[in-house]
Amino acid sequence: QVQLVESGGGLVQAGGSLRLSCAASGRTLRNYNMGWFRQAPGKEREFVAAIDWSGGVTYCADSVKGRFTISRDNAKNTLYLQMNSLKPEDTAVYYCAGHRGDVGLRTTKDGYDYWGQGTQVTVSS
Repeated sequence: QVQLVESGGGLVQAGGSLRLSCAASGRTLRNYNMGWFRQAPGKEREFVAAIDWSGGVTYCADSVKGRFTISRDNAKNTLYLQMNSLKPEDTAVYYCAGHRGDVGLRTTKDGYDYWGQGTQVTVSS
């Protein structure tokens, strides 16, 4: 199994930027397609972005397209989410997740097998 640990969350003003990291251990990240999800208080966990095992295919939710960028460094066993032009509605706990890299890239939470513990992102207005 792969273990995932997120970092990089915090408090930022609207319009600011943060970069989240997700460090993997136990297995090489190269074996997995990866995604970022978020969950705001009282809401369902929602898809943010996903990237295939090679880094060659990415998807982003419409709500973050043009502002967030997902990337990965397989040599460092790390997944990233660069978040720019942050808005108060981006406030949530952000989770990284993984699933097998030999299947198609998934964009729903039910399709992911491995999850980190989450990191809080708070955007003030």
